[in-house]
Amino acid sequence: MSNSKSDQIKQAQRQSWDSVAFGWQKWWKTFENGAQVVSDKLVSLGDVKPGSKVLDIATGIGEPAITAAHRVGNDGYVLATDLSPQMLYIAKERAKSLKLDNRMEFKEGDAETIVLNPSEFDVALCRWGLMFLPNLDLGLSNIHKSLVEGGRFATAVWSTPNKVPQLSIPMNIARRETNAPAPPPGTLGPFSLADDKILFSAFEKAGFRNIQIEKVNVTFRFDTAEDFTKFTQDIAAPINVLLKDETKERTEQIWNMITQEVSKFATISNNSMEKKGLVSIDNEAICIVGTK
Repeated sequence: MSNSKSDQIKQAQRQSWDSVAFGWQKWWKTFENGAQVVSDKLVSLGDVKPGSKVLDIATGIGEPAITAAHRVGNDGYVLATDLSPQMLYIAKERAKSLKLDNRMEFKEGDAETIVLNPSEFDVALCRWGLMFLPNLDLGLSNIHKSLVEGGRFATAVWSTPNKVPQLSIPMNIARRETNAPAPPPGTLGPFSLADDKILFSAFEKAGFRNIQIEKVNVTFRFDTAEDFTKFTQDIAAPINVLLKDETKERTEQIWNMITQEVSKFATISNNSMEKKGLVSIDNEAICIVGTK
């Protein structure tokens, strides 16, 4: 991919993530209640310890950097990076509120081109970010160089669409109802690394060894199907892009279809311990770790 094309993609991504940053801030507790299991898994796979120096790529509003910062203690250090300044701003504010800013730094940039000191970090982490890299090989090479000998890189990507209804349901409905063509093979997006063989091969090419893959179940819960839809409206920039040329009435119809489909995940049990109408959606993440 040419540098100009890659730069255009990154600029579009930056604008897209900036546009939904405050939606992520609004819903971060709801998201992290489900996603924390992946942050914990990555910190474990990376073997983050007290005193570790940790790099977090595509941190978004601060994960798994914040989870790692709790683990490294006062003698450790976490550098959290992202190409979206708005997302990084929120991550910084979260770190301050948790009194972790004494061991955390934040740097704007993308995985492929961000300048990192060679052989500096004990661990590198990335949660749901690699799928959006225009040049995966370049990004992995940059991360690999930043690690000390024996350092680990642990990352998570989404599995195939049928195993990630949280994302695929609203996207499929929005595409169908707007007659949007299916993205061509190789298009960057949440599912572009769902084939773990591609991921394994890319890790090998970058020089990682002792590569291991684990599947992790990620359950997101919402009080109602309507809450799921509000959440998606606030954070899912790609769906809002698909709907931008629709009339207000038509847009509302499509969101109602999404709500109706997601309501199939609602609890209907009479068990007094379960809240009736609670929406619980299971998804599969692929976690992979390699050693330099």
